[in-house]
Amino acid sequence: MAEPTSVAGTEFPGNQVLTRERSLILDGKQALTDVENIRTDEANRRLPSLRRHIRVAFLLATASLILGWWISATVLKASRPRWVQQTVFAWMFLLIIAFRFIPNSAVTRPVETVWVPVVQGPWYRIPHKLRLVIGWSCLLALIFGSAFGFPPSHDDDYRHKAISILGLLVFQCGFYLSSTKRFEICWPTVITGLFIQQVVALFVLKTSAGYSIFRYIANLAEDFLTQANVGAEFFFDAETIAKHWFFVNTLASIIFFIATIQMLYYLGMMQWIIKGFAWFFFKLMNVSGAEAVVAAASPWVGLGESACLVKPYVDIMTASELHLCMTSGFSTISGAVLSAYIALGVPPQNLITSSVMSIPASIAISKMRVPETEEPVTRGRVVVDRGEEGSKDRPVNALHAFSKGGLFGLRVAGHILTNVLIILSLVSTLNAVLTWVGRGFGIDKLTLQLILGYVAYPITFLLGVPSHEIFPVAQLLATKLIENEFAAYTELSAIQASSNPLSPRAFTIASYALCGFANLGSLGIQIGVLSALAPSQAKVIARMATSAMICGFISGMLI
Repeated sequence: MAEPTSVAGTEFPGNQVLTRERSLILDGKQALTDVENIRTDEANRRLPSLRRHIRVAFLLATASLILGWWISATVLKASRPRWVQQTVFAWMFLLIIAFRFIPNSAVTRPVETVWVPVVQGPWYRIPHKLRLVIGWSCLLALIFGSAFGFPPSHDDDYRHKAISILGLLVFQCGFYLSSTKRFEICWPTVITGLFIQQVVALFVLKTSAGYSIFRYIANLAEDFLTQANVGAEFFFDAETIAKHWFFVNTLASIIFFIATIQMLYYLGMMQWIIKGFAWFFFKLMNVSGAEAVVAAASPWVGLGESACLVKPYVDIMTASELHLCMTSGFSTISGAVLSAYIALGVPPQNLITSSVMSIPASIAISKMRVPETEEPVTRGRVVVDRGEEGSKDRPVNALHAFSKGGLFGLRVAGHILTNVLIILSLVSTLNAVLTWVGRGFGIDKLTLQLILGYVAYPITFLLGVPSHEIFPVAQLLATKLIENEFAAYTELSAIQASSNPLSPRAFTIASYALCGFANLGSLGIQIGVLSALAPSQAKVIARMATSAMICGFISGMLI
């Protein structure tokens, strides 16, 4: 039988049947594809709901476990003496979990209904100039009261306290006179920042409760960081660990700390902590959300990393915002290097207190030096960048984040090791050249520390250091500036171990004043990091970096 053919575009019955069969098959495949797509969409919609239910169940189980632990720890005799610390930590985590389900407005609205009509409304009805007079009066009363309202210790006297107050006034006058826009300074921000800084100093240095709280926090940090010694002992031995070598103990603690921080970032806990601190400074000091986040994060993360928390906004920051971001980074140290200075004998409560005090002080000083004259994009809101959800570098779980954090910590530790080695070697080389040149003028030991020590002499005098100890402390400040704070703390540790140690007052002032990343090496790091985040702002960053370093350098001295 002959097969049907098609002639001149005419389609015969056999072909029509085949075409209809093909159409039916294609329609059937399309129908199956549509059904599969519908099922996939339903599964995708069901998956977030399932994850949400699992998250809720996990949080409720965790809350029940914490509550049970708190009750047990409070009842048992062995742990009852620590009931205050246990209660604080237990209920802090319980509140964190509770506010996953309770909106913030449940707390803020009742507070607002009382705060606005009782405090905020009457306060802002007072004329602006009168409010400034009241603010300055309260600040001066606090400064003079904390200086002269307490009896001096055995190595202290009112003369040195009066000098330190004079130094505070001289520093502030210097920043005012060098301000880029003197008549644009937001004085409420300056007054509030200095007031908070003085309150923290008074609470810690003059009250036993404040000292005990910060000492307890410092002990927790020290105990946590020493857990890295267990991992270090696996590669070395107990005798090596007991020698407290920088290469072994300190770098191990840095790697462990950064790995933990990266895991906490993945879990969202660091964002919650930083956002809480940022909200506090944002509300009290009238700074933009980006500034508040960077300033609040500076004591927790390293120099430059704090700016990464607001990465999408760095390129559109104002000049004042960029200056504050750099100043806050220079004025504090990060938790990653905390163990290094503790190992050198620096009291941990001094390091932690100095970093906390430097946040409001750096905001006040920076806003006086470079006032805000534009409108920041993040004014009125606090935003913390959590990273891109779909990023290929994003960890898949907490353990992966911990592992990636360890690798990043290894790079940071290598960076610290390299910088300490080459900077100390470079300074030693320069000192050898200066000594050789100095002998031609009859000067036996001409060094950078000697030269800058004399330059820093009047600054050290204004800190209230006892007269016979001004020059040794001035040389420590010079070492911090041209080398780094680790080298300065190393020299301070050597002085304290010698036969002629510093007095308690001079040691306390030095330990606070040396706490910060304000040095020439960090200047390059800060410019590099921020220029990478904001290429269009590179010239502005490079122009203001030195000013920010000086502001950060002074911020740590205002105690």
